Amino acid sequence: MHIGSFLLPNRLFVAPMAGVTDRPFRMLCKSLGAGYAVSEMVTSRRDLWNSLKTSRRADHSGEPGPIAVQIAGTDATMMAEAAVHNVERGAQIIDINMGCPAKKVCNKWAGSALMQDEALAVSIARAVVDACAPRGVPVTLKMRTGWCQQHKNAVALATRFEAAGIAMLTVHGRTREQGYRGAAEYETVAAVKAAVSIPVVANGDIDSPQKACDVLAATGADALMIGRAAQGRPWIFREIGHFLATGEHLAPPLIAELERVLLAHLEDHYRLYGEETGVRSARKHIGWYLRALPGGEAFRQRMNGLDDSAAQHRAVAQFLQMLGRQMDRLPQMGATARDELQETEGWAV
Repeated sequence: MHIGSFLLPNRLFVAPMAGVTDRPFRMLCKSLGAGYAVSEMVTSRRDLWNSLKTSRRADHSGEPGPIAVQIAGTDATMMAEAAVHNVERGAQIIDINMGCPAKKVCNKWAGSALMQDEALAVSIARAVVDACAPRGVPVTLKMRTGWCQQHKNAVALATRFEAAGIAMLTVHGRTREQGYRGAAEYETVAAVKAAVSIPVVANGDIDSPQKACDVLAATGADALMIGRAAQGRPWIFREIGHFLATGEHLAPPLIAELERVLLAHLEDHYRLYGEETGVRSARKHIGWYLRALPGGEAFRQRMNGLDDSAAQHRAVAQFLQMLGRQMDRLPQMGATARDELQETEGWAV
């Protein structure tokens, strides 16, 4: 499929997740079968553009294109300026965040809170499109089904966003009120797809190859976006891609491959964040990788006491080498692990 002039290798996308989908994670997912990835959300506030946090989020060094940057804010002019700022720094696609349910975002009327004010939401979309169009940069948008169960307005907004020039829409199958509770519903995604002619991406609870197949069938979506299910399991993209192409399931990764993938991820992570922040922020990734493995939880608790990257890296290597002497492959992703994943209160947007 295309986003603007960009032809993507497949229709499996990495969801933008604040604190998760940094450059090392995006590149890893792309190497393991994702066709497209969107950056963590970047603020539209000019006074924060040069902060360390924002500069890390906007780091695309060595990342294969197209480079997609998600911006968040509540003012149309500021959002347009933020889009241009990021385009000048390498963004090839701009994504507008109207899907984040986090209180610290919604309390400022950003993210999915914008769906409560349709006029403002549309004015932001139009301003960003108008700023990007002369530069040949397509604008996409991610939203939820609505603010609450009583006010699901994704379809109404979708048609207005298309008229404003949005090139692609992603719909998470929950309201903001739901957060990540309950099950995602796909009827609204299907209704959005039927209402517009631009590509529509389905998002929410896609955690297995069979679920991916079912969601495509239920929605008619052009692509799938996967968030929390990729945390600690970035090979889910190749598993889904293989199943969609052949109808067959891939065997779980070898423990030796997990060791290679995780250690390389940690090394890239340390390079981006430095020693202190890198060690601390790597803990969540290590926990996600190891949570379903024998002894993984006990190891995670011990590992959290390590405070330098060499010790952390060495401990992970030793744990996986020991595990590799006991078993060849990772266990199949079972219902228990998927249930735990559904309870994770991440920042998937």
